Amino acid sequence: MRKGFTLVEMMIVMMAIALLFLLTIPNIARTVTVIETSGCKSQVSLIDTAILQYKLEKQRYPESLDDLIKAGFLIEEQRYCQNGKEISIEGNQAKIR
Repeated sequence: MRKGFTLVEMMIVMMAIALLFLLTIPNIARTVTVIETSGCKSQVSLIDTAILQYKLEKQRYPESLDDLIKAGFLIEEQRYCQNGKEISIEGNQAKIR
């Protein structure tokens, strides 16, 4: 008698694996979205803090992120969220474009 799996058994295992993938992929995508959103919110909070530090030091609010970068409160890479969205200053607060 031969040892091994039948075609039916292999198909059942493949279907079970496919079902597991179908159940986990939406959760992974949702988690990535949550991580990107919370990371971007943290970046905005960091820039808001830099705006306040700039105000305390220069006695005025920065007109743009360039002012914060030139003064050394931020680096160029902090202008963007990890998902690529740009952050700007509107009304003395950082906003996501």
